[in-house]
Amino acid sequence: MSKDVVLYLASILSAYAILGLIVYVPGLITAASPLLLTGIVIVVIVVLLFAAAIILKALSQLLGSFRP
Repeated sequence: MSKDVVLYLASILSAYAILGLIVYVPGLITAASPLLLTGIVIVVIVVLLFAAAIILKALSQLLGSFRP
């Protein structure tokens, strides 16, 4: 596994853990400050952008290998 993939998987797991806490712990969403919720949303967006970058990089390498 490359270093990027390990970092990506760790960030995905941490995003799922944060979102799981919000969904499954009763009252956490009402007790959390708006700044915390904004930070969580930003983390999720960054993780998704990072995932898109890794996927696009892999696709470009894959498509580049088909050139004659």
